[in-house]
Amino acid sequence: MRQFSSLDLQRNGAKVQEAALREPVSVTYHGRDRLVILSVDEFERLKQRDKMVIAIEEMPEEFLRSLQEPYYDAEQAALDHLMAD
Repeated sequence: MRQFSSLDLQRNGAKVQEAALREPVSVTYHGRDRLVILSVDEFERLKQRDKMVIAIEEMPEEFLRSLQEPYYDAEQAALDHLMAD
């Protein structure tokens, strides 16, 4: 990740923005990371990824029960011999 100082951001905002369109950039203040700037497309991609992850505590009870119940599909069972030693 490229790094820019807060002074770079003030003086060369366009350059920092151009870099952020290619990859997320870090903005430092007094030598310490303070901000990350990224493109809207990257931000949206990350937001979509958040929606794909759910904590076990937040899962609906019905879904958790379905994970505990055995599932049998005859069509898939016909392929079981391929996994045998």
